[in-house]
Amino acid sequence: MNIAIIFAGGTGERLKNGEDKTPKQFLKIHNKPIIVYTLELFQQHPEIDKIYISIHPDFYEYMTQLVKLYMIDKVAGIVNGGATGQDSIYNALKLAQKENSDDALVLIHDGVRPNITPEVISNNIECAKQNGNAITCTSCFETILISENGKNPKYVPYRKNTYAAQAPQTFKLGEVINAHETMRKTNPNYTDIVDTCTLFKTLNKETFMVKGNRGNIKITTIEDLYILRALIRYREDMEAFGIDGGKE
Repeated sequence: MNIAIIFAGGTGERLKNGEDKTPKQFLKIHNKPIIVYTLELFQQHPEIDKIYISIHPDFYEYMTQLVKLYMIDKVAGIVNGGATGQDSIYNALKLAQKENSDDALVLIHDGVRPNITPEVISNNIECAKQNGNAITCTSCFETILISENGKNPKYVPYRKNTYAAQAPQTFKLGEVINAHETMRKTNPNYTDIVDTCTLFKTLNKETFMVKGNRGNIKITTIEDLYILRALIRYREDMEAFGIDGGKE
């Protein structure tokens, strides 16, 4: 069983402009909400069996309507998100655990990362089957600086050794829930735990990398919206001509 966990419980504070209070996952690109593009990628993938969504409580009913409107019939459940992204993921994982075995693979993915390729999903599943987990990454093209004070670089790692972690991040359902519950005992607010890869590394668990595609951006700023609009139009144009435009 391969399950997509889509977390979209945030309100997108960094993207809000003026009086518009719409969370970024519901902003429309070419008249379709961003989160629907994300869901459709997993809906259309032949190896994904189920989808669980964690959503902001104020938009639970709207999310339910979107799932019906766009016929995302792999959605097995929708749950209210929590105070943090990790809380939202945990809530969706616990819902999935009620209905699936602990050996099921869960692909944890941002609701505002709507441009992954089918190959990245497949490679995550294959890597997790072989190694127990998979972290989607891309190599960094720019130099990374490590700074503790925000003013002076303390350490500059070799660029060839630096990667950006993305999503999906794939784990066995039982193992990732155990990791969350271990962390929640000592760090209930998930302080400095920005994603599941960080959670596992903080608990000294080995993780394995899968190459991602560079179009797999997370929508955070206004500039990201413009980039996404262009990427989606490009992808749709390539599909119209029968060309795979999703590969890096």
